Amino acid sequence: MTSGGRELLKWLALAAMTCDHVAKVLLGGYVPGLSEAGRTAFPLFALVMAYNLAQGADAGKSVRRLALWGVIAQPVHAWAFGNALPLNVLLSFALAAACVWSIQRRQWALLVLLVGPVAMLVDYGWAGLLLVLAGWWFFLRPTTGRGVLVVLAMAVLCAWNGNSWALLALPVLGLALANVTVPRTRWAFYGYYLGHLVLLASIATILLP
Repeated sequence: MTSGGRELLKWLALAAMTCDHVAKVLLGGYVPGLSEAGRTAFPLFALVMAYNLAQGADAGKSVRRLALWGVIAQPVHAWAFGNALPLNVLLSFALAAACVWSIQRRQWALLVLLVGPVAMLVDYGWAGLLLVLAGWWFFLRPTTGRGVLVVLAMAVLCAWNGNSWALLALPVLGLALANVTVPRTRWAFYGYYLGHLVLLASIATILLP
């Protein structure tokens, strides 16, 4: 993956996530086209994150950054969606990074705790966690066997979603190889995540009964 290609994928995933959230918060939960596009957001974010971790991104720093923004966003997430659980997707990714950190340092007891009880609390649960870990394992040393594991993880995610629309992310991943210039804007993604939830929750509070 190129640097610009990864940033492009993240922006596309952000747009897909917004479609999904607009449908869920403002339009009754399902809107043809918007909801299907939304299913591509998680696998795109997950595999970009997995690649970055495999290429040497500091898993500990990722945990701290994602957990901080996830905790800040959680009250707004609960307001927007009307439920305290599952916890928001930033905390899902924080959990995945924590699992990678545990594996790297052979903290097996911590890994069992994270994969077991904690995974039950976050968005996408074990399905999302499996996809990040499978992607990370593949990108460390790409082999056919590890690639099959990623495909199986995608199948588990589709089962979790109750549909196969997440598979649309696979052809989109080809854009990760594009030699394009897209500036890195790490903090903008977190700010956008929090801001769009505030906006959607505010609109729903004002306009919806």
